[in-house]
Amino acid sequence: MLTQYKTLKQLGVDEIVIKKSRFIGHAKPVDSEEEAIRFIESVKKEHWSATHNCSAYVVGERDECQKQSDDGEPSGTAGKPILEVIKHQGLKNVVVVVTRYFGGIMLGAGGLIRAYTDGAVTGIAAAKPVYRVLHAEVRVTIDYTWHGKVENELRNRGTLLGETLFTDKVTIVCLPEAPEAEWFVAWMTDLTQGQAVIARGEDRYVEHDIADRGE
Repeated sequence: MLTQYKTLKQLGVDEIVIKKSRFIGHAKPVDSEEEAIRFIESVKKEHWSATHNCSAYVVGERDECQKQSDDGEPSGTAGKPILEVIKHQGLKNVVVVVTRYFGGIMLGAGGLIRAYTDGAVTGIAAAKPVYRVLHAEVRVTIDYTWHGKVENELRNRGTLLGETLFTDKVTIVCLPEAPEAEWFVAWMTDLTQGQAVIARGEDRYVEHDIADRGE
């Protein structure tokens, strides 16, 4: 599994008008090529009267599935620019459809490339790019006497926390980033002088804002 990748938070739709033509950008995160195809078909169904519904998607850990469609526009003027926007932004597991309602003014090849590029950028911005970061679940069970110290140290380190369970002991669900899991377990063992019971759970992806990852 990738330790992190950039994708989209949600479905996003927005539009721009260029020389009286409407370009509606639709962008969505997907988990498979089949889901991407279904989304494209749903946009085509919704905008059946549009002049064109051009699309592109990138799916897979290594971007192994990449497809594009000009949907009747001159070759290379629509699907390819949309795909290039996805790749330029470093996005994975996303599909973008740019719907065009022709306004009566021809744009030429260069104009179409710019328009579909801008339409894709508009849709992606509406869908809110995020990072999905792989975190390890580490359950730390301690006596109540350790609770304040451990919780304070975790917050000082900025460790992402899940729920805290209170029974005869305290169990804190910690979510360090996956590459740091072994270090985290060793640190927690040292911090509690070996008195904590530590158990690994399943790794999971957590969404992080782009700004939080230094962009």
